[in-house]
Amino acid sequence: MSDIHSTLFSFESACQELGVKQHPYILKMLKREEKECLIRQAKGEFKTSMHLYLAGNNHLLTDVRINDDDCILLQKVLLKNLFITSLDLRFNLICDKGAKILAAMLENNTTLQRLNLMCNEIGPDGAEALARSLHINEMLKVLLLNGNKIDNKGGMSFAQALQINTTLEHLDVGEADLRMESTVALATVLRNNTSIRVIDVSRPLLTTVQEEPVVHFANMLKVNKTLEELHLQKYDMRDFGMHRLAENLMENFTLTYLDLSCNRITRDGVKELAKVLKLNTALCILDLGFNRLEDDGAMHIAEALASLNTNLRCLSVVSNNIGSMGLCAIADAMKTNTTLTNVFIWGNKLEEPVCIAFDSLIKTGRLDLRNTDVKPYIVDGITYLCELSHGIRRNFYYGPTYGEDVPDWQVRGLNPRSVKLDDDMTSLFD
Repeated sequence: MSDIHSTLFSFESACQELGVKQHPYILKMLKREEKECLIRQAKGEFKTSMHLYLAGNNHLLTDVRINDDDCILLQKVLLKNLFITSLDLRFNLICDKGAKILAAMLENNTTLQRLNLMCNEIGPDGAEALARSLHINEMLKVLLLNGNKIDNKGGMSFAQALQINTTLEHLDVGEADLRMESTVALATVLRNNTSIRVIDVSRPLLTTVQEEPVVHFANMLKVNKTLEELHLQKYDMRDFGMHRLAENLMENFTLTYLDLSCNRITRDGVKELAKVLKLNTALCILDLGFNRLEDDGAMHIAEALASLNTNLRCLSVVSNNIGSMGLCAIADAMKTNTTLTNVFIWGNKLEEPVCIAFDSLIKTGRLDLRNTDVKPYIVDGITYLCELSHGIRRNFYYGPTYGEDVPDWQVRGLNPRSVKLDDDMTSLFD
């Protein structure tokens, strides 16, 4: 089945075989795709694949969420389907039973490349089944499980799978109640894994303040040559962990996106990170939001960016208790640094000198409003900054239904982050 018409026929046949009514949401999205295909065919264009969008949090499209029983129907449709290459099932009601059904489908499917199961109700058993399917599946490249409570058992299962699977490129097990054993196991496996390019292991449930998981990820970065994107949010990371990361990042020239937001990094820790930026390593995106940088930390970053770094293109320092000295230093650095295009500063002390500095950057065209989270306005001759709903991961948890963020239906969900960067960086967000 290599087109939408055969996929629709397969869906109708599966409903008859199972003796169930046609699921209204699945039918609606397949019909929408059929209409799109007909429009393209009239223009002489033909599609060879599609993204099936079935996210449960889009109330403009549906009020019925996908559950475990519906997964049986999806399994029937996808088992031998050659047209659907991406499936978005985030924010539905899929539990362990449904995950096991999808895992059985993955063992035999040879087309599906992306599977988004974020924010469902999958537990350790369902995660174990999905991980075991990766022992066999040689096509899936992206698996997103963010927000499911897969616990230590699920995390250890994926660590085992990454020792066998050589095709998965993006694994998201953030906000999934991992514990120290599974985070350390994943870091250890990545020392030898050469296929993973993106991994999110944010917010583990740690009972120690010794920062062992951070140390293991730091040691991994010293030897790993393929990882491009790493998310370490909510690790309770302090300056010791930041120091270990920094000293190993000095020898890493492949990591381009580092997310250290929601930790406890202070000026002393970011001073070590600034040394990495001065070496002009591969880092293009750096998220330090919700830490404790203050003015001194921001000035360390600004010093590195002013003249020594030509690779960093996106910087987030939101909610870091930074005042005029630190934020103005970053603004001044942008006058000499020509590569930094995206800066996010909301949640700091936006005093008048800061407002004037960023107003100047925006008016001169140095900073595009689409690439920052603040917008200047003037009241009684005084310049202020208001917040814009922009960010590094703006559309990570939802698929927009209106506005400039809305892509074609066929690619919605494939590019959840909204940072507008040059074409040569699009691989980070594919």
